[in-house]
Amino acid sequence: MTDSDVTTSMFERIGGSATIDRLVDSFYDRLDSLPEAKIIRAMHADDLGLIRDVLKRYLTEWTGGPKLYTPEKGHPRLRQRHIGFAIGDAERDSWMACMRGAMEETITDSAARQDLDRAISGLADWMRNRQ
Repeated sequence: MTDSDVTTSMFERIGGSATIDRLVDSFYDRLDSLPEAKIIRAMHADDLGLIRDVLKRYLTEWTGGPKLYTPEKGHPRLRQRHIGFAIGDAERDSWMACMRGAMEETITDSAARQDLDRAISGLADWMRNRQ
């Protein structure tokens, strides 16, 4: 096997579990404190502890790390799980503002950060369910 046969997962590129933990904590800290996040903060429970853990497990698996989400939750079915929330451009942009700030703060590899941003942006676009 040569080096070109080995693919490095996004999970490894960004720094693994420690970075995912910091990323999610930074994201929810922003969600809880930024005025521009008010629109999506209102969609969450008062206590963000449980959802922090769920997002950490989801992002770990989604980025190519250990399977921590599907054994407990099954297939993500993200749109189905979020259908009860009106998600349009404003909600997507608010969510992405928090995530981009968190990525900037926690992911030091700029190329990995840009690649992850592109992937997460596509996911956020796909989650919209209203105009």
